[in-house]
Amino acid sequence: MGYYDDHYEPYEQTRRKRRSGSFVSALVGAVLGGLLVLMSIPALSRWDILPYDVVPNQRAEEEPKTEENGTPPIRQSVSVDVTTAVTKAIDQVSDAVVGVVNIQEASFWSQGGEAGVGSGVIYKKAGGRAFIVTNHHVVENASQLEVSLKDGTRVPAKLLGSDVLMDLAVLEIDAKHVKKVAQFGNSDTVKPGEPVIAIGNPLGLQFAGSVTQGIISGTNRTVEVDLDQDGAPDWNAEVLQTDAAINPGNSGGALVNIKGQVIGINSMKIAQEAVEGIGFAIPINTAIPIISDLEKYGQVRRPYMGVELRSLSDIPSYHLQATLHLPPNVTEGAAVIQVVPMSPAAQAGLKQFDVIVALDGQKIRNVLDLRKYLYTKKSIGDRMEVTFYRDGKKRTVTMKLARESY
Repeated sequence: MGYYDDHYEPYEQTRRKRRSGSFVSALVGAVLGGLLVLMSIPALSRWDILPYDVVPNQRAEEEPKTEENGTPPIRQSVSVDVTTAVTKAIDQVSDAVVGVVNIQEASFWSQGGEAGVGSGVIYKKAGGRAFIVTNHHVVENASQLEVSLKDGTRVPAKLLGSDVLMDLAVLEIDAKHVKKVAQFGNSDTVKPGEPVIAIGNPLGLQFAGSVTQGIISGTNRTVEVDLDQDGAPDWNAEVLQTDAAINPGNSGGALVNIKGQVIGINSMKIAQEAVEGIGFAIPINTAIPIISDLEKYGQVRRPYMGVELRSLSDIPSYHLQATLHLPPNVTEGAAVIQVVPMSPAAQAGLKQFDVIVALDGQKIRNVLDLRKYLYTKKSIGDRMEVTFYRDGKKRTVTMKLARESY
């Protein structure tokens, strides 16, 4: 209460009147306020705390249901769905990625037993059999092969065929052990920056089914491969480059796109101290015809010339003129070291020391160029124009390509 003095009677009377008027106003205000609160309660019930996954406009449009006694229902906790495109892709293909165990017999040089573990991809079931693609170097020199399934079960496997040039092999197991097969995608449509997933068994079965994620770092990469370890490249492998981690044991495993489709077979990586994240996979579109031949015939049916060749760059310069009798301006090509009797080359008239410089008018710089053109541009039974030098003169013949007999 405010301070006042007894000597001021008129002031006190006036103050009491004001106090009574204020009391009436306060009472009326309290009544009106109470009525407003009661009227607002139904409206407030529409803005109860809702689960965080309900968007605001749904709150204004949907009236929550109530129990018979008029009270709002008890809200249950909401589980969070963390499924993503990546996990869906992994779920789609992971059961089809297996371990491949290379078992070798004891010899003077080794004790035998498990020589190594790689990966493989189940791509087909038919006629009670399941077919698996892996790398040639995973199964090389094996006397026995086993496949380790996702649940750890190990079953015997039969090698149907293997190709050292493309580093691919096909195995067969009993289909009763297989529930899911992988789906092949289209590696020709892959673009740099596209997300990919590598699935395999790095460092062996201890880490079976490991998943790594990355992107396509490059397409149509060319990597020289020395097949006979003589220091000279024998083949140019055209591969997909990825930064997804690929380690020993991942070989033969799947490189998968975001749709869960296999777009490559993991094959190799650059393993140098100063290099990180450069792995390679065989494009599945390149692998499919090789896989088909290995499954059906046990070997790859390639067109065959019937010659042993050597690149001019590997021949001492002295012999370019003294032995091959080449003009000074001819420094690239493939020299014929030997011709197989009755082969397409022999029937076309090619001889030892001829130097091939073009096929169907396309320049041939070395043996790698010749193999690439022959194996990727020609088929068994095709005719091919061969341009070559003999005794310093350029000549051209046509040969009919045959199938190599093993």
